[in-house]
Amino acid sequence: MTDWLSAVLPASCPANPELAIARFATREAIGRNGFTLSSPAFKQGAELDPCFTADEEDAVAPPMEWTSPPKGAEEMVLVVQDASSPDATCHWLVWGLTAQHGKLLEGEAPPRTGKNDQGNSEWLLPRVDSEGEPHCFVFQLFALDLPIALLPGAGKAELYAAMEGHVIAASVLTATYSGSEEDDLADLDDAD
Repeated sequence: MTDWLSAVLPASCPANPELAIARFATREAIGRNGFTLSSPAFKQGAELDPCFTADEEDAVAPPMEWTSPPKGAEEMVLVVQDASSPDATCHWLVWGLTAQHGKLLEGEAPPRTGKNDQGNSEWLLPRVDSEGEPHCFVFQLFALDLPIALLPGAGKAELYAAMEGHVIAASVLTATYSGSEEDDLADLDDAD
């Protein structure tokens, strides 16, 4: 059912069936009518800068930019998940994005945010064990054919229920993170 997922994601990113795109998108919906998601802070599949992760104090969410969604879109939803975790940990739920060409600046508060998998409505800072493999973070933007009628702070289950059957297009951007070099140096110092 989601065999196309491997073709959409870079080889370094697991085709985790818990990703929102596996539930809401089809191969045909990805990039429909040239709908794209990008970031001026990183290229597709590139490493996240530590300033967007738990490895830096005062870290913030990365900037996002997108093209206009297909005709008929009423609202857009952004879901960010860690495809490398078994349950595809949710790092950010954002909705209320106007269905037009747009962007979120670095650290900008989105119109509406829901509870991530730690129960708060902020950007859940990526954290990777220094001994572990790099993690793949999947930024998934969905164009919906109706507005989402949820108050800020709603959970993933509520947002997903509101999205069901209303996704007309989607776009995916991925980034990896393997921890900061400072952590690696600290580990070397500890080994001495």
